[in-house]
Amino acid sequence: MNLVRLLQLASPMLPVGAYSYSQGLEAAVEAGIIQDAPSAEAWIADTLEYSMGRFEAPLLWRMMQGEPLNDLFLAGRETAELRAETLQMGHSLAKLVSELGLGSVPLDEPAYPAAYAFAVQRLELDPREALIAYLWSWLENQVMAAVKAVPLGQSAAQRILLFLGERLEGIADAAPAALLSNFVPGLAMLSALHETQYSRLFRS
Repeated sequence: MNLVRLLQLASPMLPVGAYSYSQGLEAAVEAGIIQDAPSAEAWIADTLEYSMGRFEAPLLWRMMQGEPLNDLFLAGRETAELRAETLQMGHSLAKLVSELGLGSVPLDEPAYPAAYAFAVQRLELDPREALIAYLWSWLENQVMAAVKAVPLGQSAAQRILLFLGERLEGIADAAPAALLSNFVPGLAMLSALHETQYSRLFRS
């Protein structure tokens, strides 16, 4: 039963709007940094390691242990788009959690990881498995954004998922002892440029 609940929480069908965001990937396509499957894989791999692996995953782990780190996560969103994204997704997930009878997220402006951590606790899910599922959901969304924006074929997308998916357990295992670092200037600059990008598919 816990596996089913975990799959539901990490599902792309979860009504939080993740599909509408690329987290700077679309701007990287516009800038010519991402042009094909290898460059898309390289971009996603770097973001996975330097942003998700060193900042978001460790913070989510600590939130699942009950640490109040919502404000710290929000402070780590470098651009208006990235901040708006996590707040919109956090609000949507908090609303869903309440409608499912799991309680109310005790924050006025929950970031998405904070709302996710609350749901994990209420569903009594294993934190390590929940973190891997969270990383997988992020990875899948990034690859699907690349499918639309580059564009990529479905086989190329699945190869990226197969290759980068092997890294998720290692990131989850390192998260409890990881030193926080969110030094990803390229991502921040491209996200800022995306805010005024003329033609775009995604909200970030």
